[in-house]
Amino acid sequence: MTVTSKQVAGKLAAYLHHRISLSQLVDWAERAMMEGDFQARNLDRIRDVVARLGLADVRAFGLTWENCEQFLDSLGYAVRVEIVEAGPRSTTAVAREKPRRKYSS
Repeated sequence: MTVTSKQVAGKLAAYLHHRISLSQLVDWAERAMMEGDFQARNLDRIRDVVARLGLADVRAFGLTWENCEQFLDSLGYAVRVEIVEAGPRSTTAVAREKPRRKYSS
Protein backbone atom coordinates (compact mmCIF):
# COMPACT_ATOMS: atom_id res chain seq x y z
CA MET A 1 0.00 0.00 0.00
CA THR A 2 1.35 3.42 -0.94
CA VAL A 3 0.53 6.00 1.71
CA THR A 4 -0.16 9.45 0.25
CA SER A 5 -0.90 12.87 1.72
CA LYS A 6 -4.44 12.53 0.40
CA GLN A 7 -4.96 9.21 2.22
CA VAL A 8 -3.69 10.63 5.51
CA ALA A 9 -5.90 13.71 5.11
CA GLY A 10 -8.86 11.44 4.39
CA LYS A 11 -8.24 9.38 7.54
CA LEU A 12 -7.96 12.54 9.64
CA ALA A 13 -11.18 13.90 8.11
CA ALA A 14 -12.96 10.60 8.83
CA TYR A 15 -11.78 10.77 12.45
CA LEU A 16 -12.81 14.42 12.88
CA HIS A 17 -16.26 13.60 11.42
CA HIS A 18 -16.60 10.64 13.81
CA ARG A 19 -16.77 8.10 10.99
CA ILE A 20 -13.83 6.24 12.54
CA SER A 21 -12.73 6.05 16.15
CA LEU A 22 -9.39 7.05 17.59
CA SER A 23 -8.46 3.39 17.95
CA GLN A 24 -9.28 2.78 14.27
CA LEU A 25 -7.14 5.76 13.27
CA VAL A 26 -4.26 4.53 15.43
CA ASP A 27 -4.58 0.96 14.05
CA TRP A 28 -4.48 2.28 10.49
CA ALA A 29 -1.42 4.42 11.26
CA GLU A 30 0.42 1.53 12.94
CA ARG A 31 -0.27 -0.77 9.96
CA ALA A 32 0.82 1.96 7.56
CA MET A 33 4.10 2.38 9.44
CA MET A 34 4.79 -1.36 9.35
CA GLU A 35 3.54 -2.23 5.87
CA GLY A 36 3.25 1.04 4.01
CA ASP A 37 5.32 2.43 1.22
CA PHE A 38 5.26 6.20 1.57
CA GLN A 39 4.80 8.44 -1.43
CA ALA A 40 8.17 9.93 -2.39
CA ARG A 41 6.69 13.42 -2.65
CA ASN A 42 6.57 14.78 0.92
CA LEU A 43 7.95 11.48 2.27
CA ASP A 44 9.27 12.93 5.53
CA ARG A 45 6.09 14.88 6.27
CA ILE A 46 3.79 11.96 5.54
CA ARG A 47 5.88 9.52 7.56
CA ASP A 48 6.15 11.94 10.50
CA VAL A 49 2.40 12.55 10.63
CA VAL A 50 1.54 8.84 10.33
CA ALA A 51 4.09 7.97 13.02
CA ARG A 52 2.56 10.56 15.35
CA LEU A 53 -0.96 9.26 14.65
CA GLY A 54 0.24 5.81 15.63
CA LEU A 55 0.95 7.16 19.12
CA ALA A 56 -2.31 9.07 19.53
CA ASP A 57 -3.78 6.48 21.90
CA VAL A 58 -0.93 6.91 24.38
CA ARG A 59 -1.99 9.27 27.15
CA ALA A 60 1.26 11.26 27.01
CA PHE A 61 0.75 12.03 23.31
CA GLY A 62 -3.01 12.19 22.75
CA LEU A 63 -4.52 13.93 19.74
CA THR A 64 -5.96 17.44 19.89
CA TRP A 65 -7.86 19.47 17.33
CA GLU A 66 -4.77 21.66 17.01
CA ASN A 67 -2.64 18.58 16.26
CA CYS A 68 -5.01 17.56 13.47
CA GLU A 69 -5.01 21.08 12.05
CA GLN A 70 -1.19 21.21 12.10
CA PHE A 71 -0.86 17.75 10.54
CA LEU A 72 -3.25 18.64 7.72
CA ASP A 73 -1.49 21.95 7.14
CA SER A 74 1.90 20.22 6.91
CA LEU A 75 0.44 17.87 4.29
CA GLY A 76 -0.88 20.77 2.21
CA TYR A 77 -4.51 20.79 3.39
CA ALA A 78 -6.60 23.48 5.05
CA VAL A 79 -9.28 22.77 7.64
CA ARG A 80 -12.66 24.39 7.39
CA VAL A 81 -15.22 24.19 10.19
CA GLU A 82 -18.87 24.64 9.38
CA ILE A 83 -21.45 25.09 12.13
CA VAL A 84 -24.99 24.15 11.09
CA GLU A 85 -28.29 23.84 12.91
CA ALA A 86 -28.74 20.43 14.47
CA GLY A 87 -30.98 18.09 12.54
CA PRO A 88 -30.78 14.61 11.09
CA ARG A 89 -27.19 13.48 11.36
CA SER A 90 -25.31 13.39 8.14
CA THR A 91 -21.66 14.17 7.80
CA THR A 92 -19.55 14.77 4.78
CA ALA A 93 -15.80 14.71 5.09
CA VAL A 94 -14.12 17.21 2.85
CA ALA A 95 -10.37 17.61 2.72
CA ARG A 96 -9.26 20.00 0.02
CA GLU A 97 -5.66 20.57 -0.89
CA LYS A 98 -4.75 24.17 -0.26
CA PRO A 99 -3.02 26.13 -3.01
CA ARG A 100 0.74 26.16 -2.77
CA ARG A 101 2.41 29.52 -2.49
CA LYS A 102 4.37 30.45 -5.54
CA TYR A 103 7.72 31.96 -4.85
CA SER A 104 9.38 34.15 -7.41
CA SER A 105 13.09 33.81 -7.96
